[in-house]
Amino acid sequence: SWTVVWTDLLTACDRYRAKAYRVDPVPNSTDQYFAFIAYECDLFEEGSLANLTASIIGNVFGFKAVSALRLEDMRIPIAYLKTFQGPATGIIVERERLDKYGSPLLGATVKPKLGLSGKNYGRVVYEGLKGGLDFLKDDENINSQPFMRWRERFLYCMEGINRAAAATGEVKGSYLNMTAGTMDECIKRGDYAKQVGSVIVMIDLVLGYTAIQTAALWARENDMILHLHRAGNSTYARQKNHGINFRVICKWMRMSGVDHIHAGTVVG
Repeated sequence: SWTVVWTDLLTACDRYRAKAYRVDPVPNSTDQYFAFIAYECDLFEEGSLANLTASIIGNVFGFKAVSALRLEDMRIPIAYLKTFQGPATGIIVERERLDKYGSPLLGATVKPKLGLSGKNYGRVVYEGLKGGLDFLKDDENINSQPFMRWRERFLYCMEGINRAAAATGEVKGSYLNMTAGTMDECIKRGDYAKQVGSVIVMIDLVLGYTAIQTAALWARENDMILHLHRAGNSTYARQKNHGINFRVICKWMRMSGVDHIHAGTVVG
């Protein structure tokens, strides 16, 4: 993306330059190819997803030399992988906290979500859990709007969870979305969720890579399960010839420390 300059002589270009070591044609295609590209590990800051992605997808997708580009997968060396936190708990601990084994966990999202008051939202949570769901969850754009502020929602959700648990004799839960406009506010909401008795919170992918890693560190330190909603991923994962495959996003989120990720539903 730049011309030859004299400072090239001051850098070990042969070492740091990305190397395309294999190119295969895409089956049943005439002008598409799989390119396998290797990078030197020293190019990336340890434990920084922001730095990794800035190098891998930061500029190359805009090169005029390619009409389209899609990141299909990444194989990451263990030495570099271990500089990331990774998930603190995962599905194992969630099963332990719900005391449910041997069958799938059944959950749902409150619909319609926008426009409900906190009290009515909590009522939906109660009815769903009492009816047989193991958990409910906030949706990606339920944060703190005028019709339902976050603190009100958290309180009514916990009331619904506790009432449903008492009525069914089972452990129940709901993923409380702590996504906010600033990281300080995000952590504030997470702290409050913990104070009122929740064991799980959620964030949105649009929060950003650094913020997601920060939230994951907070979750580990506070013994909270962290769920991530994939909000926004289709802007770059849906097209088959340009963007990023969702499996790559999943790997990045696991490296960041998210316990599990929203990956769609059985309907819709």
